[in-house]
Amino acid sequence: MRLIRKPIFTLLALGAIGQLAVPHADAGLFHRKKYENPISKDTLQPDKVLFDRSIVDIEHGRFEVARLTLNTLINTYDSSEYLAKAKLAIADSWYREGGSHGLAQAEAEYKDFELFYPQMEESAEAQWRVCQIHYKQMEKVDRDNTQALRAEDECRQMMVSYPNSRYVAQATQMLRSVQEVLAEKEFEAGDFYHHKGAFPAAENRLAFAAQQYPLFSHADDALWEQADSFHHMGDRFEDREADALTKIVRDYPLSDHVEDAKTRLEALKKPIPAADPAAYERQKYEMDAYRKPGLYTRATEMLRRGPDTSMAAKSGAPAMATLRPPTPVSVPAVARAEEGSVTGALGQEGSDVKGEVVTNSSAIDTKPNQLQPGAAAGTDDKTGTAAATEPAKPVYQGPPPTNHPNLVKRKLTKKQKKAQEDAQSAALAAAKQAAKPDSVVASPASSAPSTGNTLPSAPTNPQ
Repeated sequence: MRLIRKPIFTLLALGAIGQLAVPHADAGLFHRKKYENPISKDTLQPDKVLFDRSIVDIEHGRFEVARLTLNTLINTYDSSEYLAKAKLAIADSWYREGGSHGLAQAEAEYKDFELFYPQMEESAEAQWRVCQIHYKQMEKVDRDNTQALRAEDECRQMMVSYPNSRYVAQATQMLRSVQEVLAEKEFEAGDFYHHKGAFPAAENRLAFAAQQYPLFSHADDALWEQADSFHHMGDRFEDREADALTKIVRDYPLSDHVEDAKTRLEALKKPIPAADPAAYERQKYEMDAYRKPGLYTRATEMLRRGPDTSMAAKSGAPAMATLRPPTPVSVPAVARAEEGSVTGALGQEGSDVKGEVVTNSSAIDTKPNQLQPGAAAGTDDKTGTAAATEPAKPVYQGPPPTNHPNLVKRKLTKKQKKAQEDAQSAALAAAKQAAKPDSVVASPASSAPSTGNTLPSAPTNPQ
């Protein structure tokens, strides 16, 4: 058995080393890949000879020599028909060389190629390479997601700028995989807050994961934990809890939480929706298309730099726009009037800021200052007095939910209670003294003899 296991472990180790040594899949450890964009024209023109020589150098890993040859072609034969191909070959040489520096240079070269040759077919390939550059540099879910965000933007740009390209299908699937990683990061953060009892923070993260990435493989779990967070925050959030449960039953009919969601909706006396047929077919297709990772993938998972995207969706349209993250429910809402909310200049409800175009410049001399007390309640333009309209009272909505629901108020000690009672008694006595009509107290400065340089101070009222 020892003789059988040792070669298998050796092969796995060599494969892992080869995968770690090569930062992208186009270059192998034991072989060289043919160049993708050769020129089949057979001629002995000097520029064509230089181009063919550089392609041979790229295929054999002599990237620096190839770039020197291509730069010679570009600088010497500025009107050559192989000029665009030469610029693309320089970018490909940096891409094949790999490494953080090489991939950064490759991205710059590909962007320049798209800028100078936007109508060529190779421009779509250049944008596709940029998507691959960021996709292959993605970190795992619990690490920095900068490259994942860049890959998402570049894949969207690929699908929008080159909708008829042959790379659109691959870019679409890559975008699904990238969004699976980004959604997993949001879900893990929300799941952490949920287990810690910080339910408003958990609801905020889980809501964003479910709304922004509906193709996420654990979107139903995010909605279920979101509904459970609303359940722990009190009866005021029953409607929001019912909305999350409704989405599970309607949009994820094959989820494990469907029966529990229906039971909870019945307890809340809310209607149970019917399952969406399109959502049912999509989920069934995803379950049939899923392939469990093999032995080699699982054995080298800890050695890989990138995340696991095996659970990414294989169908459906990925999100093409980034939504604004929702505001946590623990943030206090702006007080609203009883008879209706006021829409401010920014379109936000509850704002007291208004804006209008001034057409009469003399209004500033005839109308009273709107910042004076009573102006908010309404003033009379003729008399300048405040109108009888009383300002609307804000509606009390109860205290906002907190991330520490089990926090108990501290009890006052006997000494603190005695000090509080003394302060209230002193304030009451001062109010009674101030209410007397003839209670005028002169200041100490008024009893002192006045001099030529000082003026007697006027008596003051304690009120």
